[in-house]
Amino acid sequence: MSSSSNAKVSSRSERRTVTDTGNTQPRAPSQQQERSRRTQSPQPSTSGPSHRRVPSGSQRTNRGVEERRTERVHVTTRETVTRTRSPERRSAPSAHPSERQRPAEPSRVNSGDHRPKPKVEVPEVTIVPWLPEVSLVPHTSAPLASRISIPPLASQAPQFLQPKPLHEVSLEVQEAAILEDLLMVFMGYEGHYIRFSKNYNPSVEKDRLAGPGFKILPGLDPSLQDLTTTMLKMATHYGAIEAFVEVQSRDEFGAVNHALCAAIRKLLQDYLILIAQLETQFLTNPSFTLHVLNLHTLPTSHMMFQVYSLAHEILKRNSLLEEDLEDSDDGLDDIENILETLREGGDLGPGNIPGKKICKGGSVLGLITKRLETMSGDPAARALLTSLLRDASRPYMMMLNEWLHHGSIKDPHAEFLVREQKSIRRERLEEDYTDEYWERRYTIRDHDVPPQLEGVKDKVLLAGKYLNVVRECGGVDVSKGVTDVPRSFDDNRFLDNVNSAYAHANQSLLELLLTTHALPARLRSLKHYFFLDRSDFFSYFLELGNSELSKPVKKANTSKLQSLLDLVLRQPGSVAAQDPFKEDIKVEMNEISLTNSLTRVVNISGIEQGESLQTPASTQPTSEGDKSAIGFTSLQLDYSVPFPVSLVISRKTVWRYQALFRYLLSLRYLENQLVTCWQTHNRAASWSHKSSNLEIEMWKRRVFTLRARMLVFVQQLLYFCTAEVIEPNWQALMARLNAKDDSKGGPSPVRTVDELMQDHVDFLDTCLKECMLTNSRLLRIHSKLMQTCTVFASYTNWLSRELERTDPDLTSTEKPSHMNQSQWAQYQVQRSQRQGDAAANAPGDEKARFEKMYEIIKKHEFHFSRHLQILLDALNHYAATETVVLLGLCARLSTANQGTQYSGLRADEDAGNQT
Repeated sequence: MSSSSNAKVSSRSERRTVTDTGNTQPRAPSQQQERSRRTQSPQPSTSGPSHRRVPSGSQRTNRGVEERRTERVHVTTRETVTRTRSPERRSAPSAHPSERQRPAEPSRVNSGDHRPKPKVEVPEVTIVPWLPEVSLVPHTSAPLASRISIPPLASQAPQFLQPKPLHEVSLEVQEAAILEDLLMVFMGYEGHYIRFSKNYNPSVEKDRLAGPGFKILPGLDPSLQDLTTTMLKMATHYGAIEAFVEVQSRDEFGAVNHALCAAIRKLLQDYLILIAQLETQFLTNPSFTLHVLNLHTLPTSHMMFQVYSLAHEILKRNSLLEEDLEDSDDGLDDIENILETLREGGDLGPGNIPGKKICKGGSVLGLITKRLETMSGDPAARALLTSLLRDASRPYMMMLNEWLHHGSIKDPHAEFLVREQKSIRRERLEEDYTDEYWERRYTIRDHDVPPQLEGVKDKVLLAGKYLNVVRECGGVDVSKGVTDVPRSFDDNRFLDNVNSAYAHANQSLLELLLTTHALPARLRSLKHYFFLDRSDFFSYFLELGNSELSKPVKKANTSKLQSLLDLVLRQPGSVAAQDPFKEDIKVEMNEISLTNSLTRVVNISGIEQGESLQTPASTQPTSEGDKSAIGFTSLQLDYSVPFPVSLVISRKTVWRYQALFRYLLSLRYLENQLVTCWQTHNRAASWSHKSSNLEIEMWKRRVFTLRARMLVFVQQLLYFCTAEVIEPNWQALMARLNAKDDSKGGPSPVRTVDELMQDHVDFLDTCLKECMLTNSRLLRIHSKLMQTCTVFASYTNWLSRELERTDPDLTSTEKPSHMNQSQWAQYQVQRSQRQGDAAANAPGDEKARFEKMYEIIKKHEFHFSRHLQILLDALNHYAATETVVLLGLCARLSTANQGTQYSGLRADEDAGNQT
């Protein structure tokens, strides 16, 4: 036994005496105990320069032995101190430093006398006992944290417990004392002569995480001082690592940190085993010196330094040591995460706030990986960090495999690279105009991606998203566990696992969409209804609903129109009768005009700057200019799509279909109005007969010409949009859907679901762009042309009445010479029907009336010709710079302006000035 062990034996005998007698004063040990101490206490030998200590139990007769023997006689005169243990050192039980300190009494033996001196009697003095106590600390979320309070510092012990100064003992005794102290300090305790520095407070978490500093009491030999100071760094690292394990084991730091702490605790356990073995050597091996201790601890010291450096970096990221100035990406959605936590009944206590900056999950793995790359030239550090990375990545790999093979996220600590917004549910697809479910339901935490997954993070995200959809449709058996998959990043099958899972998930979802849910058939159904493909049924619907569609939009009966549409869709022989999805089509009324809707949605520059189309987030309120809207201009169709087809045919894409449908319908409606004008001009006697008044006849020819030009404009535009824009792009889309991998020279097949979704959106965006619906300048010109044609068509009845009152052939009661008998009889019937109309029969100035009619037609000719020429110039410009397909439309529309003052091309700046 060592000297400290003898002191503990003495303390135990003293405690037994106090217990038996009830007396609080210590009593002197028996003579037998004193003799035992004299014979069993090993002392360092001073004979020879080797600093060897004589084995335990041998007789020693030198002066140092006699001196220490005399000191041991007097140590029993002090008060007993109760043993305590540090609350944080469960793995290395030991007494408080004050229990091991057995200082000598003030009496000294003459150094020149080699004979043991008799014991000097000291009068009994009442000493106030020093009884440090321990207590339980409050509960913490760290499962492995100590529950016992921190013991008092050795500097707080009474003066009579302080050790003998080092300068008063020999070199051999100093080395023995320092060796004993180092073995205790290595386990986190204070020693006799090695104590915590003054600026270290073990009750402050930041100090404990930084590691305790140590100071050596003055008087130590310089040869021992340097070596001891070097070895004390390992004790500092051990204290910091143990505090790191305790703090990082808290619940809020996540499973990866927990796994890392568990791996470090295994290293600490091996470290403590080493210390126990070194203590055995210290007690049994007489040749065990400070240099031998240093050689034994060098590899472990290097290991502790590597772990300490890694822990220090993680603590800096967590702002537990120093403020980390890096921004966290989680701050963008803190509000939504907090609301989601509250919505699920969570607690927003310390550590549970979603936006709190914490280094966990992929960030921890990234730090370990980065440090592993830095230490690649150090075999020992590389092996250590590789082991830590393997153990720390196991819970992360479990989450990764669950996501890749089941499509679900089990991430209670928000540390996985894929973030899930649980508040975004698939039920919102029916009213979501931003594809929020697909785009924001699962996103990547860009700053928390481990380096091993950086190159395949998109595949990881898509594989889980695809499989998640298949799982919600019942295509994945989540009851089966994930087997035969890599469990750590250093597994050779790691990347193969990601690639195979991505391929399987993509193929499963593609098959689900294209085969099980018949996506191509649904796309053909949309084409029939929204693009008016083989739309004989729709012409019949417009004819049946003409009375309702001619009313103001607020008075139109939508339910009646829906009934008429259902009736038409079930007509035998029509393309819609065999459509299995005809029940999904619905009639709606949009009070916002098409031009206003597109102007609000499309970025103002449109295709000029290549900006993308942004769909509306909600229905806009009716503007002042839309109050005159009627059923024909406000009619639109809606289409309900079940999940998961709604991922491809989402509300965002349905809006594009609706915009194209309203545009085509407006052209069809305007064409119908102009055709009605043509019928009136051919059937009515007032228009069809050749007037004897040459000016009136020339005026009628101008009206006929203007109507024909407008009809050519509308029909060419309608043909261009359907036959030259929609149909070729549709065929290209279907060719990609139906293409095979072995096709040579044909279109490449769709290989992923995201490609399919993007192709669908690109098809619609291309159609909108080439139909001139994504450019504000073309929209304004087109709107003016359409308005001019509509106003002209609506003036037909008024012009017919004015013509009857202005033409002298029609005002007389006799049949004109240029009118045949049938025309005259028809005109007589029409005139008799208007006998009650006083305004129509009222006399007036025919010349003034004719001049007014002439000015109206001239005004219509001017506006139509001018705006058409501006449109042609703009089309030439965009055909040369953006969309070449507009060149053919420009060539055909130019025929509508031939023979006018606006025919021919002008400079682009002239065209721009007139817009």
